[in-house]
Amino acid sequence: MLGVALTPSLLSTALQAQSGATAKVLGLQYLNENQRLTVAIIAERILPKSDTPGAVDAGVPEFIDIIYGKYLNEDDKIMFSAGLDGVAERALKLYGKSISQLSSEEQDLLLRDIARASQSLPKSFFLQIKELTVVGYFTSELVGKTVLKYDPIPGRYDPCIPLSEVGNAQWTR
Repeated sequence: MLGVALTPSLLSTALQAQSGATAKVLGLQYLNENQRLTVAIIAERILPKSDTPGAVDAGVPEFIDIIYGKYLNEDDKIMFSAGLDGVAERALKLYGKSISQLSSEEQDLLLRDIARASQSLPKSFFLQIKELTVVGYFTSELVGKTVLKYDPIPGRYDPCIPLSEVGNAQWTR
């Protein structure tokens, strides 16, 4: 999954949080509006909308809000909040604007700069938000049904069939 090491506890936590995240009526519970906007922008730059849903479409900001509030320990919460503040400060310092006012290209450059700066660190905000974005995206119901083509009640088992017979998707038959 794009180089993210998934542990059983992380998947279990993701699935518990995802059930709440898909109900977008929850709104914000733990992050403030500026933090949520920053999370949404970063998540959408990591997994943008194309012919598949983007991170915002899949409810990743809501997922991250729940993970932040219910499942992160205090040290991770502090690192995450400081990271969000650092993104906002860096955008103002480099461009004189908030991250939401930057163009997509400027947002990408800003995030690449942050990613490069955190490469040598064993634990960083950027790694944390990237992992949460990928896990939130791939555990969402929308992505499971439209991108991964998850079939909750699979049919018979047919080994060694051409992918063209199942719509070029490995998960549907």
